[in-house]
Amino acid sequence: MELRHLRYFIAVGEEQHFGRAAERLHIEQSPLSRAIKDLEYDLGTQLLERTTRNTRLTWAGEVFLKEAKRVLAALEQAKISGRAAGAGFRGSLRIAMSDGTASPQFAALLARCREQEPDVRLRLFEVPLAQQLLGLRTDLYDVGFAHASPDVDGVAAVPAWIDPLVLAIPARHPLLAHKRVPLADLLHYPLVLFHPELAEGAHRQAQRLLRAVDAEPTVVERVAGFDTMMALVAAGYGVGFANATQLNQYRHPEVIARPLAGRSAVLTTYLLRPDVPPSEQLGRFIERAVPAEGEEADKKS
Repeated sequence: MELRHLRYFIAVGEEQHFGRAAERLHIEQSPLSRAIKDLEYDLGTQLLERTTRNTRLTWAGEVFLKEAKRVLAALEQAKISGRAAGAGFRGSLRIAMSDGTASPQFAALLARCREQEPDVRLRLFEVPLAQQLLGLRTDLYDVGFAHASPDVDGVAAVPAWIDPLVLAIPARHPLLAHKRVPLADLLHYPLVLFHPELAEGAHRQAQRLLRAVDAEPTVVERVAGFDTMMALVAAGYGVGFANATQLNQYRHPEVIARPLAGRSAVLTTYLLRPDVPPSEQLGRFIERAVPAEGEEADKKS
C-alpha cells in the first residue's frame, strides 16, 4: 500500500464518483480505478460499491476513509513539525478555535506566548466546534477555544475569560431609545444570530437568553462569525448579539452597543483540551490562558 492509494481513495470516497475524483487528482480515470482495486486487494475487503449510475462507500469504506484522513493529517503534521524544527523551533502547539474566539484576550495570550517561549510554534485552526472536539480526541489538536463547555468524554473544559454580551444595534434604530434594552422589546425586531453549527457555542449562549421570553424571534440571517454579523447590523438588516470587547474595537459609526435590561449577560470563552495530564509545554500554555487551571494541571501531572 502506498500513500498515493490513500489520497486516491479519499478523493473517490469524498466525491462518490470516479470521474470527478480523477479530475480532482488530475489523473486519468483508468489508473485511479486500478489503484482502488489494488487497495481493496491489499485490505481483503470491498471499500466501494459501484454501479453504472453511482459509487458509494461500504461500511468498511466509511471506516477506512476516516482512518486514511487521519493518517494523511498525521503525515502532514510530521512534515510541518520537521520543517519547524529545521527553522529553529523547539516545539509546537496546535490550537483550534471555534465560534469566532479570536478576541483581544486571545491576541494578548498569543503575545505572551511569543514573548515567553519564542521557540514554540503556535499553529491555529479555525474549525466548527464538532470538528474541534473530534480533533482534541484524536490528537489532531493540542488545545482549543470555544464559546461552549461540551459534556464530551475525553475532553476537559474550563472558563478562560468572560466578556459582557451586548446588543449590536443599527444606528437610528428604535431600540436605541432604551439605555438598557428589555428582551421582550428586542424580539419585536429582526435579529442576526449565530449559526447553530458554524458558531455552535455562541449560538447556545444566545439561545439561553432568548428562551427567557415566550416569543419566537424573527431571524433574518444566521452567521458564522463576528465580522459578518457586524456587516449585516451596520447595513440595517437586524440586531445582533456581540462580545463587548470585540464591539468596542470594531467602532463602526453605524453600529451602537446597548446592554440588555434586567440581566447581566455574558459570553464565556472556554479552553478545551484532552482530559489527560498535559505535557510540560501545554501546561505552560494553559497556565498563561487560565492561571488557576494551570496550577491544578501541574499538581495532577
